[in-house]
Amino acid sequence: MRFMMLMIPKGYETAAAGTMPSAEAVEAMMAYNRELQQAGVLIALDGLHPPSMGARVSFAGGKPKVTDGPFPEAKEVLGGYWIIDVASREDAIAWATRCPGADHETIEVRQVMTMEDFPADVQQAAAGFEQLQSALPESRAS
Repeated sequence: MRFMMLMIPKGYETAAAGTMPSAEAVEAMMAYNRELQQAGVLIALDGLHPPSMGARVSFAGGKPKVTDGPFPEAKEVLGGYWIIDVASREDAIAWATRCPGADHETIEVRQVMTMEDFPADVQQAAAGFEQLQSALPESRAS
């Protein structure tokens, strides 16, 4: 079962462009990331720049509208994520509890949907999705 662990750092929603974590925080997080990798559960991970450097595209009335960050109405934003492959929800939560998060950080654990989760009509509408996924490059690390 694949799960996405979403890092939600309180205060990041108003962080200035270029805000970076401390070297100490990164060192602790890298040790955790290596544990995930050595356990064979890590599929992907990335940190995200603050919302002040991002944009949102909304579709009111079916027309795209671009809004540049920051987003004053945002109460929680993502600071990064991991995708892990474990046997159960409980295992995913156990990994999340081992993260060296700070007092202002929360990790949300969400299971990744698989085609089997959908009813037959949705599976039919998504025909070719698995081939599309399998054609993606293994790693796009820069």
